[in-house]
Amino acid sequence: MIKQSVIENVLEAALSNGGDFSEVFIEDKYVNRLELQSGKIDKSISGRDFGIGIRIFSGLQSIYTYTTDFSEEGLLRAAKRAAHAIKNGTNGTIHPLRKEMVLPIHPIEQMPQNVEHARKVAVMRKANEIARNYDERIRQVGLRYIDEEQHVLIANSEGKFVEDTRVHSRLSIQATASDGVEMQTGFYGPGAHAGFEFIENLNLEHYAGEAARIAITMLSADECPSGKFPVIIDNEFGGVIFHEACGHGLEATSVAKNNSVFANRIGEKVAPDIVTYIDDGTLPNEWGSLNIDDEGEKTRKNVLIENGILKGYLIDKFNARRMNAEVTGSSRRESYRFNPTSRMTNTYIAPGTSTPEEIIASTENGLYAKYMGGGSVNPATGDYNFAVSEAYLVKNGKIDRPVRGATLIGNGAKTLQLVDKVGNNLAHGAGMCGSISGSLPVNVGQPMIRISEITVGGTKGE
Repeated sequence: MIKQSVIENVLEAALSNGGDFSEVFIEDKYVNRLELQSGKIDKSISGRDFGIGIRIFSGLQSIYTYTTDFSEEGLLRAAKRAAHAIKNGTNGTIHPLRKEMVLPIHPIEQMPQNVEHARKVAVMRKANEIARNYDERIRQVGLRYIDEEQHVLIANSEGKFVEDTRVHSRLSIQATASDGVEMQTGFYGPGAHAGFEFIENLNLEHYAGEAARIAITMLSADECPSGKFPVIIDNEFGGVIFHEACGHGLEATSVAKNNSVFANRIGEKVAPDIVTYIDDGTLPNEWGSLNIDDEGEKTRKNVLIENGILKGYLIDKFNARRMNAEVTGSSRRESYRFNPTSRMTNTYIAPGTSTPEEIIASTENGLYAKYMGGGSVNPATGDYNFAVSEAYLVKNGKIDRPVRGATLIGNGAKTLQLVDKVGNNLAHGAGMCGSISGSLPVNVGQPMIRISEITVGGTKGE
């Protein structure tokens, strides 16, 4: 990307005013986006983005800048400009750069850049056809296709010099159903750290069919009652609640500043024995997986909560200084435009021993949340509010009629304590997560779980 000698000069220039650590992040990214509406390609965007981020530490001071000028003069100018922001620093040492070899653990068979546009469109048209033919009440189908090929080079004053290539592919399907009076939507968005082979091998009958089925099912659903009762949350994207309401509270971004309900609680009981919560960036070809993080550290399996006991946090290099702790391969950023920090990769509740059938049968009355929708969380308190995109009442241990308008309201740390059943059917769902270092691909996951009591907001009284 850029000569090693130039990178060494930039690292040195960054420490010219007293910093004790400097880092260069070089990114070269290709992106393709396609959108299909009303059976036609509505949008087709392809682009390339190249830039360099420069970061400096001086004790607990962090300075970040970026540039798209990759000439040596431009890079040195940016590094020196950032260095001038350092106050009363102590000069650090530049160690010789040592190239590290990255062992790819996410095999890529078909690089998206080498795949003809027509093949990508053909998959979208097929998914559109399946969703539209599901039921005559499907009035609109929208599809979004995206692939990204990101090449990164990370070097720092400690001698790290490492390169990596990341490839992501995703197909999102939204179906809209209408009976002339009501209108409902269904969504599915599978993605992977993989090439076009992932898209081409998708079970479109399942994904497009599910998006359409959700919309049709919710079209005839009753209004959801409100109140407090047991809630069964299904696997896969059901994990979004704990991702948002607990996962962010386990990132050093908030823990290091004591802005988390989990801060300073290592070794404490924070959940029932049946709950083990893991973030694992090494899962082969999963949407949130990486070979290395954005500081050049190898990703790993981080057990955050084990049998109910808080075991650790997700820690990046700068917050490791604040916490006097070791990094966990969890530093991420959307692009060179963002200063990296601790972020989740593939975060999930480990499978338990109960079968889904046993969980449902043991629930006398409650709500079954089959698919979760969007929501909001207060990161400082963990208070959340999440919509349920497909829900059913549970009566006498059986799934009853579908209901719509359900909202789950609660507090993440408290809800974690109320998990009383964990299923054996772990699955992961792809999503995008936003935080101070940008929007990133992450997996949320869990088996089916039951929470003994949640406040359910509905559209009619209990």
